[in-house]
Amino acid sequence: LASEQLKALNGLDNVKKWVEGCGLKRAAVTNSPRANAELMITKLGLSGFFEAIIIGDECERAKPFPDPYLKAIEILNVSKDHTFVFEDSVSGIKAGVAADLHVVGLATRNPERLLLDAKASFIIKDYEDPKLWAALEELDMKKDP
Repeated sequence: LASEQLKALNGLDNVKKWVEGCGLKRAAVTNSPRANAELMITKLGLSGFFEAIIIGDECERAKPFPDPYLKAIEILNVSKDHTFVFEDSVSGIKAGVAADLHVVGLATRNPERLLLDAKASFIIKDYEDPKLWAALEELDMKKDP
């Protein structure tokens, strides 16, 4: 089913280029089984994109606990202050927030209200959403002297 039904969210290629252009470290953090996660990453053309794949069941506690995100931060050796998360699930948003990270909620399968109630920083429909690009532009301005 994945090969027939799985398709990238609008704007994924542009976000990928932006992230790579900034030289940001990145991890996929999921509660999916490893085989499913790797299949989806491959089907979306992201095989070489992520430096690490963190599986919830391979952590002491899975999402909604912060453990998977904390493990990603440790593996990537990055600061929480310079980390942001894209999440489409309530449990994932709760995990990111519990890890003290900035979380962008993707309203692809859950109502916006549920994602906001889980404390997402803001909500986008897809990676073409103007709110996302305004936030990324603001990050660009902060890093430029």
